[in-house]
Amino acid sequence: MQQTIITAQQHYSALDAWLEGRQRLFLVCDDSIKFLPDIRGKLDEVRCEVVSFSDFQPNPLYESVVKGVKLFRQAQCDAIMAIGGGSAMDVAKCIKLYSNLPGDGEDGAWLKADIVPNAIPFLAMPTTAGTGSEATRYAVVYYEGAKQSVTSESFIPETVLLDPNALKTLPLYQKKATMMDALCHAVESFWSVNSTEESMGYSREAIRLVLANMQGYLDNTEDGNANMLMAAHTAGKAINITQTTAGHAMCYKLTSLFGVAHGHAAILCDRVLFGWMTRNTARCTDPRGEAHLKAALEGIADAMGCESAAQAADKLVSVFDSLDLKVPTATDAHDACVAGMPVRCLRGLRAGGGRL
Repeated sequence: MQQTIITAQQHYSALDAWLEGRQRLFLVCDDSIKFLPDIRGKLDEVRCEVVSFSDFQPNPLYESVVKGVKLFRQAQCDAIMAIGGGSAMDVAKCIKLYSNLPGDGEDGAWLKADIVPNAIPFLAMPTTAGTGSEATRYAVVYYEGAKQSVTSESFIPETVLLDPNALKTLPLYQKKATMMDALCHAVESFWSVNSTEESMGYSREAIRLVLANMQGYLDNTEDGNANMLMAAHTAGKAINITQTTAGHAMCYKLTSLFGVAHGHAAILCDRVLFGWMTRNTARCTDPRGEAHLKAALEGIADAMGCESAAQAADKLVSVFDSLDLKVPTATDAHDACVAGMPVRCLRGLRAGGGRL
């Protein structure tokens, strides 16, 4: 799908053009909009009615999507705009996907239904430079405690608003973590068994953009923020083709055990995986063979400005080290576990000598 990228230039004139002729805009937004006076002010000025929906949480529930679809239908909205991080994007995607399906979605019905694509206009504005969700065919919701992966080409936003001002108020730790998420998307997509020439082109561009704009992004310059948004978006286009690999599969457990942000957990894994892969190409499972994997790893090295895959693996470690992100320990897992225990369990733990 070919997406249209617009910016905030000239007081969001491109957004005005996108909204032309709309009657009621369904705005899916998370708490980040509180810190975005520019886009908030713009939405207060638009001619169409804006119906806001924010009744969802991180790791959103299917039930929240059902509520969103109900409001979308009741308000008779004719366009959807998502502002926020990955959760806001996922909720908005699913609302678009399910809005024209029969029934009310009760008992998880829409998770099992045949999808009927619709032409509801959909614009996404990411407020972090990390997930690239605005470029992918994937969404995640939770139903009855279980993760539900929803996949459809039909809910990829046809228009994306990249506004560097959205990144200005992000805490430094979140900027670092989301930047590493984008870098890991690009690196993993490059070595994926599902890679194509197109996906490797996106990966190469994203890696170069991340590394060239790290300092400007962390210093909160407009160019640094704008280029990091584009890097994350481009990495999203890469994983839209390939999906992520082992690094992301492992990182979810690190997040649950240690409470570190998703991108932080991803770089913890990939900085180790990259070096291991360069030393173990003979164990390649890609049907294209070991020679292809070696070429892919060398391609990552070239994108990183290195002479060899081994040097690139070392550089990935040095990038991680430069960000001063913590490497969790077993003690951290113990502390996190204890912090999450009910009082009655803690009493029993102490009575048993304080050992887990």
